[in-house]
Amino acid sequence: MVLPMKLLVCVKQVPESENQILIDDGSAWIKSDEICDFKMNRLDEFAVEEALLIKATFSDTKIDALSAGPERSTEVIRRSIGMGADAGIHIRTESVGYHSSFEIAGWIAEYARGEPYDLILTGALSEDNMQGQVGPMIAKQLSLPWATAVIFEKIASDRKTIYVEREIEGGQRDTLELPLPAVLTIQSGINTPRYPSLSNLLRANKQGLNRIDAADLEQLAVPENLVELVYPRKTRAGTFLKGTEEEKATQLVRILRERALLP
Repeated sequence: MVLPMKLLVCVKQVPESENQILIDDGSAWIKSDEICDFKMNRLDEFAVEEALLIKATFSDTKIDALSAGPERSTEVIRRSIGMGADAGIHIRTESVGYHSSFEIAGWIAEYARGEPYDLILTGALSEDNMQGQVGPMIAKQLSLPWATAVIFEKIASDRKTIYVEREIEGGQRDTLELPLPAVLTIQSGINTPRYPSLSNLLRANKQGLNRIDAADLEQLAVPENLVELVYPRKTRAGTFLKGTEEEKATQLVRILRERALLP
């Protein structure tokens, strides 16, 4: 007898790219209260969509969407349900400040340890921190096999293994077959994320979420600290040439000769 599958998709709320990012007075984190718009991390949308495609193949599959963060993070959980996920879990943090990948992975792993998930999916990286560490750290803490930057996956008919292709340098692909349960970080381009349907959004707004306080989960010793947040420093100034085309060409040749780039 083949048992139904259960998937966990980890999603993150990030600022919209059009927002101006300001550092707080203590250089400890960004001024999130001055950011007008937040959204679901783009690569997490591909992870949600891939879970839905798996469910289309194995119709008895159940999908949980999880996000760790402040109260506003429930928006991306409900968007995941709007796309088609079955249930949502919110690991609620008291602070809106910086939380390391290690902390977030630890909370997710602590929750997932008690659940019979066959597959845990995350985006390949987040648009804000761009570290790509949460997925592998979850796998490490749960002692599960894992693959990053997955651009293709197919679960075997017996649901015991999964074949994956992961994107590597030079446009090449690395192929793996992993036993389930496993952790995958999903690369952009693997699919085309759908828009949430109106009926699912209405369901998401009415549906209760499983809310867990991060403080109630086992706290692991964090091996890193955020020392300071700074704006990128300008290291080189550009030179604008003025005048007619002939004058600018003469100036350019002179500059190149001064720097020994022309004889």
